Amino acid sequence: MEELVIRDADVVDGSGAPSYRADVVVDRGRIVSIVQEAAAAGCQRPKARRELDAEGLVLSPGFIDMHAHSDLALLRDPDHSAKAAQGVTLEVLGQDGLSYAPVDDRTLAGVRSAITGWNGSGDDIDFDWRSVGGYLDRLDRGIAVNAAYLVPQGTVRALVVGWEDREATPQEVDRMRQLVAEGLEQGAVGLSSGLTYTPGMYARNAELTALCRVVASYGGYYCPHHRSYGAGALEAYAEMVELTREAGCALHLAHATMNFGVNEGRAPELLALLDEALAAGSDISLDTYPYTPGCTTLAAVLPGWASAGGPEAVLERLADDSTAERIRHHLEVTGSDGCHGVPIDWDTIEISGVNDPALAAMVGRTVQRSADLNGETPWTTARRLLVEDRLGPTILQHVGHEGNVRTIMRHRVHTGGSDGLLRGSKPHPRAYGTFPRYLGHYVRELGLLSLEECVAHLTSRPAARLRLPDRGLVREGYRADLVLFDPATVAAGATFAAPRTPPTGIPYVLVDGRFVIEDGRRTDVLAGRSVRRSPVRRNGPA
Repeated sequence: MEELVIRDADVVDGSGAPSYRADVVVDRGRIVSIVQEAAAAGCQRPKARRELDAEGLVLSPGFIDMHAHSDLALLRDPDHSAKAAQGVTLEVLGQDGLSYAPVDDRTLAGVRSAITGWNGSGDDIDFDWRSVGGYLDRLDRGIAVNAAYLVPQGTVRALVVGWEDREATPQEVDRMRQLVAEGLEQGAVGLSSGLTYTPGMYARNAELTALCRVVASYGGYYCPHHRSYGAGALEAYAEMVELTREAGCALHLAHATMNFGVNEGRAPELLALLDEALAAGSDISLDTYPYTPGCTTLAAVLPGWASAGGPEAVLERLADDSTAERIRHHLEVTGSDGCHGVPIDWDTIEISGVNDPALAAMVGRTVQRSADLNGETPWTTARRLLVEDRLGPTILQHVGHEGNVRTIMRHRVHTGGSDGLLRGSKPHPRAYGTFPRYLGHYVRELGLLSLEECVAHLTSRPAARLRLPDRGLVREGYRADLVLFDPATVAAGATFAAPRTPPTGIPYVLVDGRFVIEDGRRTDVLAGRSVRRSPVRRNGPA
């Protein structure tokens, strides 16, 4: 007898088709049969060792977070309710060009320091891997939800070139191509970049194109955080479209927003650009989070030249008064590349987390507010915070526009990505609320998307981008990564005031047919593993 039958569920299967009522039978991690109500009339209904009454609940595929920063959180926190409670059953890691494989000891130390604001210092982690395959093997010891990995281009560049702002030599480009190929062979699904983050931002387009050709040869995709989401944002999007077209590589645009005052109301221009490329045959998708503020580190807004050489070099520059004044001028007058070419408004920069508890009073305040309280300039406050917390502060950046958010999420290649940083005492609520917010606010309350359409955005579309043949749909033979939610009550509990509040209306989540959320509570099940796409080598790297 099979393990589980989910009885009388309203199945929203992820395809975008209308829902239907059915019994769904799960055994050994797979969906083994689906008996629709009409077909079951007059017939014996399926039985199993356990029956779950799903009356009034929607059964859908588990949600896929296309942009996650849980690279260390999955190892640090077996509970990982931040994502499991939202119905997320698969996260894509290695984002924004910086993560923890492939590395050597020197590169690992630099990466840990550079993204301590994203994931913490990692002092509580045993970094017993150096390769992409080694990291995925570590995940396979058991994690809360499944995880896929992108080879991080900035980490690869740090390993080969270092943290310097210079063009890579042909020999260095060849070595980077080799490392990308090795990561793909070991199971990575593509390549990411952070082109406003060091050292990835120092790569010229010819270098990126060479790496993307390798990615294309393995059937992967390129996921860039591109060079600007502010001034020149449309040009930056167009640059990525043209670069991947030349490389013959699939493109997935990370957190595809149009931010800052210069881009208010301009989302239709972005979508027109993408539609033209799609019509010409380009393979493009994108993800967004359903909130207006962004989230990153305070150090990320610094100009690229100030970040050359790595974290210790940044701290040395901040300690020098004349250099610090140059940085201030770029931030406040010119508009630094780290702040997307827009002169910084310190009243939009809210501190969301720090490493040093002695600085905790600044969390929840804008830099401008803290400066006013201290009777000093905002740059004096920001500079001191960066130095005293050793580049650790995270920020909320209040620069988005709701109209743009709504327009982009309705596009036919849209998927969901939380871009959630899980550390800090006041993180962005998107880390804990992205997926129920889509379902509760934008489907039920606003009617911006139908339920079936929204579920497709969060399930089958990302599975198709990841080229996963047995995930993203409720189908016989597919993996039993499933979520049951109440369409009348599902909602994000997380707010900016209480960002770690769990969602409501999601009583059951299954990973590989095992309950990770049961009766609304996290179980002790660690059913997640790495999801490695077996690459089919199409041709040699060009």
